[in-house]
Amino acid sequence: MMADALRVVLVDDEALVRSGLRLLLSNAPDIEVVAEASNGRDAVATVLDAQPDVVLMDIRMPVMDGIAAVEKILSVHAVPIIMLTAFDTDSFILRALRAGAAGFLLKSTPPASLMAAV
Repeated sequence: MMADALRVVLVDDEALVRSGLRLLLSNAPDIEVVAEASNGRDAVATVLDAQPDVVLMDIRMPVMDGIAAVEKILSVHAVPIIMLTAFDTDSFILRALRAGAAGFLLKSTPPASLMAAV
């Protein structure tokens, strides 16, 4: 990894999705996945501990959803958070952006577009 690699935290309740994202991002020479979490509550602690440059966060998760996690994280630490979801609904997009998310991607987004967003 490059010394100035972009540090990323992955948050998704599905281990397979996290593994796929990690594999995809690990192929980029300038991106390092530094931590993962499987729910919103753990995401808050993980992001505050890891201090990443970018967070990729699922919206719908157990314990605490991604939108609530974004609000909690951004209340104490400024970090760009890109929301990921399988649900293409305006209400999710608006809620995520109002919570402070920097962007919104569908899980069906092509890998090259996801990499560009990060």
